[in-house]
Amino acid sequence: MPSLQVGASEVWVEGNSGPVILMLHGWPDTHRLWDGTVEALQNHYRCVRFTLPGFTTDANGTAQAIALDAMVAHIAAIADAVSPHQPVTLLLHDWGCIFGYEFAARHPDRVARVVGVDIGDHNSNAYLRSLNTSAKLQIVFYQVWLALAWQVGRWLSDGFATRMTRWMARAMRCPTPADAIHWSMNFPYAMAWMGVAGGLRHTAPVDLQCPTLYLYGEHKPFMFHSPQWLTQLNTHPPSTTRGFATGHWVMLNQPAAFNTCVKDWLAASASTQQT
Repeated sequence: MPSLQVGASEVWVEGNSGPVILMLHGWPDTHRLWDGTVEALQNHYRCVRFTLPGFTTDANGTAQAIALDAMVAHIAAIADAVSPHQPVTLLLHDWGCIFGYEFAARHPDRVARVVGVDIGDHNSNAYLRSLNTSAKLQIVFYQVWLALAWQVGRWLSDGFATRMTRWMARAMRCPTPADAIHWSMNFPYAMAWMGVAGGLRHTAPVDLQCPTLYLYGEHKPFMFHSPQWLTQLNTHPPSTTRGFATGHWVMLNQPAAFNTCVKDWLAASASTQQT
């Protein structure tokens, strides 16, 4: 698997030709989340992926929280390194959506298309209004738990913080192997709830100006998008949405259907852009 170094990230590039698809994962995953998707797409696209900075400890064994501006700048540096003359297609999941949408908002000329998975208009008033009290309490519980685990790991106990994180991953039926999950992956929750590294209150509204495919799992206690988000995309083709009979990790729960949907939409949206 060929790779290059961009800043602190090892970046894997697979596929010899075609448009670049830049893949961003979320919690509690690494670049390996996209193994099956890369296998499905690499004959027609250059698939680029990396583990988000901050999701692993540094050379000194210290976990870092990466400020939003720095994360967006890092994504931009990778996009420039792998596709200096053409915009990239973003394939995003979970926190990768939040960071990727911010990159698209700040650098719209560098993004041709977006495939977002399971996180939509996360910072909109419409989304907040769509959540009932039970959903809001569940979101607060799991996110604050993970934010606290990051603080515990940063200041008190690495081992206990990781056990806290893995317990929550099991409770959420996360398919990521437990031995790949570490408390350092929780820093975005500490940013969101505790203002670590400047926080996330200044994220741009999610208003993508390029063709967008939004895929989401329907079998969850609550959604990460508003009904208005679905309507907005479905009324502006080639943007569209599709729900799957899965949980949050659609690409792992139904890989064949997920990969086929992504491939078909990428081909169709490319044809639309060329006409």
